[in-house]
Order: sequence, then C-alpha cells, then structure tokens
Amino acid sequence: MSERIRITTKVAQVLAVLLDDPLVERYGLELMRATGQSSGRVYPLLARLQESGWVRASWETIDSSAEGRPRRRCYRLTPEGVTVVQTELAALRVKRRPPAVDASLATDLGR
Repeated sequence: MSERIRITTKVAQVLAVLLDDPLVERYGLELMRATGQSSGRVYPLLARLQESGWVRASWETIDSSAEGRPRRRCYRLTPEGVTVVQTELAALRVKRRPPAVDASLATDLGR
C-alpha cells in the first residue's frame, strides 16, 4: 500500500476526474472519455492507484441480463486517497505556476 505514484500530467488528469466528486464511482470508459486517454494507460494506472491505497474498485451490482450489458468495474478515491490527491494536485499546480516577476526588476524594465 505504500507504492509511490509519480504525478505526471496523465496521472493528474485521472486523479482530477476522480477528485471532482470523490463519492461518485466512475468506470474505466468514463475516465478514458473524460481524460482522452487510452485503456492501455488508464487501467494500469487504476491498478497502481489501487495498490497504493488511493483508489478502491468494486463491481456494479446490476442484473446483466436486464441491463443488456456486462457489469462495470467502478473506481473511487478512498478517504486517504482524497487527502493525498488534494495535496499532490495542489503541489503540482504550485510547481507548474510561472515564477513571479521581482517587482524591482519589473520597475527597472519599465523605464
């Protein structure tokens, strides 16, 4: 449960969708559509997120015959995952923020 997840742009996209409403369970295709990523990217990531304890997965409880489709595997953030993801995404935003311009430098350039 302690695997370190490297927060790349692609990982951040999936995490942001899951964090949008942490109580809502989302299935893989929904995450693929929301992020524009392929199944070859999303499903291995979801497996790593599960191993890390950030995400839990469960099968839909539907009658496949009545619904006319197979059950979906649904994913949502764990309480620990919500806390960690909020922190990680905030750190990523700070890291990607352009550096502030020194006010004295800006004044010198304006002359």
